[in-house]
Amino acid sequence: MDIFLGLLQVILREGFIYGIMAVGVYITYKVLDFPDLTVDGSFPLGMCTAAALISAGVNPWLACLVSFAAGAAAGAVTGLLHVKLHITDLLSGILVMTALYSVNMVITMDRGVVPFYDLPTIFNSGLGGALHTTLDQWGWVLMALIVCMVVKLLVDLYLKTRSGLLLRASGSNAQFVISQGKNPGTMKILGLMIGNGLTALSGCVLAQQKESADIASGTGMVVMSLAAVIIGEAVLGRVKWMKPTLTAIIGMILYRTCLTAAMQMGMDTNYLKMLMSIIFVAALVASRAASGRGKHNGTAVDRTRI
Repeated sequence: MDIFLGLLQVILREGFIYGIMAVGVYITYKVLDFPDLTVDGSFPLGMCTAAALISAGVNPWLACLVSFAAGAAAGAVTGLLHVKLHITDLLSGILVMTALYSVNMVITMDRGVVPFYDLPTIFNSGLGGALHTTLDQWGWVLMALIVCMVVKLLVDLYLKTRSGLLLRASGSNAQFVISQGKNPGTMKILGLMIGNGLTALSGCVLAQQKESADIASGTGMVVMSLAAVIIGEAVLGRVKWMKPTLTAIIGMILYRTCLTAAMQMGMDTNYLKMLMSIIFVAALVASRAASGRGKHNGTAVDRTRI
């Protein structure tokens, strides 16, 4: 029983932390229809920024804000390459992701792994410290949940504003954005900034939970996030009261559950990235199959009404 509870703590804690990134990828992939590979660079950017700032004595919550700003800057560069220089979306993301490796090396002073043990983080000081003292490991889970839900609610509120509505329209109906006197390219840059800012924030929170930053941690993040968004949509997309941001978070928890179960069954960690890709392909196929059935059923209903 203790082993099961320990695994559940890990799944939920990491699911909520990575869920912040899933919300960001939802904005770029689903809202903007932009396959953004910058994620693999902006995630470790958030980790490295947090490690550098906390090691320098900066408040951990301020480190979260700076990490978000750093990720937003990376997203802005991707957007400018695509919108202003007319470089394709995939290539723009690849270029920025590659450049961020050097940026992360500079931030960490050429160290691949940067530990900052026994320094104040959002998990061991303030509210996080109080929760950990009271609830032990579940305090970390609750802290991750609080941060994730605050991010989710802020994104939901923003998407209801006029700017948020224009952002959603820029991915599917650019002409509507133009009719409102706005540049769809500018809205796309804004969306990439928000998406990568949240990705970097996720990396920052994970670094504070682990009390270390790893420059190689970004490998496969875009695959994991896309799989979470697609799994959440496939499983819970038809639940009308559930926001897409929440389905993305739950999708991440389900995804982490699959990975944890595979590792508990003895899978070699060398095959973990391959398993991530397989889960992504399975989720994508299942999502398209469900979408096809929905369209077919819709067509049948329409004919019946006619």
